[in-house]
Amino acid sequence: MSKHSHLGKNVKLRHERMYQIIRTPIITEKTTIISEHNQVTFKVPLEVTKPEIKVAVEGLFEVKVKSVNTIVQKGKVKRFRGHLGKRSDFKKAIVTLVDGDSIDITTGV
Repeated sequence: MSKHSHLGKNVKLRHERMYQIIRTPIITEKTTIISEHNQVTFKVPLEVTKPEIKVAVEGLFEVKVKSVNTIVQKGKVKRFRGHLGKRSDFKKAIVTLVDGDSIDITTGV
């Protein structure tokens, strides 16, 4: 039994809220490599919690989630026409699925 088995026990979400939580899948070389280990990466709002992410993924994709890891990606400072600007911070959720389950992120929800 994993140490995160308590995730999502008492969290109830409406279907609309699930779509707000799971914004977009992140598709990079690194996420393609970790997909071989039954992991999928999504962009999620900063204020959302791991149990909410678990319930949203299980509800939208009809899979069983083993664990959820999150990373807050700080926005970079960029220049545009000589003016400084800052990209928004965002949160990434790396979702590990139970063996046998998979999500095809190319088809959409």
